[in-house]
Amino acid sequence: MVIRGTDDTLRSDRTPEFARRTDTGGWRLSWLPEYTLSREQAWAGMELDELVSDLAAVHDRLAHAEISARADVLGILWQQALIKLAKRIDARQRGEEPAAGESVPDPPAQLSRLRPPRSMHEDRAPQAYHG
Repeated sequence: MVIRGTDDTLRSDRTPEFARRTDTGGWRLSWLPEYTLSREQAWAGMELDELVSDLAAVHDRLAHAEISARADVLGILWQQALIKLAKRIDARQRGEEPAAGESVPDPPAQLSRLRPPRSMHEDRAPQAYHG
């Protein structure tokens, strides 16, 4: 996994997704264009995309935890991120690549709204789901 960053863009060597700085100084992810993010959030979004794109990690619990942590930095559910990324992959495979800044519609069920950003280094008790 290599993410290359400049002052204005973040690009992956593994996926076609990217992040770009806006005119106002915020950041937008190609797969989550409806939200203006901090650079830290954009970087986390790029890492999340790379983690999801690693097919060898499908059954890796540590990778699942990393995906969840990156989604938490973005303020979205990891399931919501997977749906958005899967829709973009599907659109590309059908030759219908969404234009930069255009989002593929979400599923009809309401998912989470963005929460205030959390630093990946913020001290908090780990949460576990036992269900």
